[in-house]
Amino acid sequence: MTTVTSATATTSTAAASTVVEEASTSVISSDFETFLTMLTVQLQNQDPMNPIESSDYAVQLATFSGVEQQVQTNDLLRSLASQMGVMSMSQIAGWVGMEARTDAPVYFDGAPVTLAPSPSVSADQTFLIVRDALGNIVQTTEVPATSDFVEWAGVDDNGDPFPSGTYTFELENFAYDEYLSSTSVEAYGQIIEARADGVTTVLVMEGGAEVDAEDISALREPT
Repeated sequence: MTTVTSATATTSTAAASTVVEEASTSVISSDFETFLTMLTVQLQNQDPMNPIESSDYAVQLATFSGVEQQVQTNDLLRSLASQMGVMSMSQIAGWVGMEARTDAPVYFDGAPVTLAPSPSVSADQTFLIVRDALGNIVQTTEVPATSDFVEWAGVDDNGDPFPSGTYTFELENFAYDEYLSSTSVEAYGQIIEARADGVTTVLVMEGGAEVDAEDISALREPT
């Protein structure tokens, strides 16, 4: 399905680019004819006692040529941007099925979730705050003040698993028992869809969270 979508997008983009280029060429040609007509009228109606300097005509022609060149350059840039967007979409489509590291909500279905905390450099004590899909804090637990990966088992203090659903994580940083700050915690979640959204590519994570492809910090094969 992804391959078909990419091929269709490429064909549509190429067709759209051709239409834009043909339209732009037609407009430029029409404008140039209008410019020549205006220049001819200007020559016919100039004051014989005070004729327009030839240098003025040269300036007008150079100005028009500059505008014409700028229009063509803009069209070319738009065409290149569209082609690059399609190629990017084609490449990112290969991410579907992989696990991406992001600070977006992560779907929990009973399997441990790999977290990548980023504690404050001044912290000597850190606490992991877990929130459910409604933003309610469901767990607060102390974790090592390190950037090493942490496996969140998804069980409460009694060892019972939390309900399946999306969860977000953050880290509260302390130094000498004084609160310093809260930092987001990235987690690995599975990508289930990649789609174009204007000029950006959006990745849909398991559980429904949507993330810009630019916000993905790491990828890995499913564990």
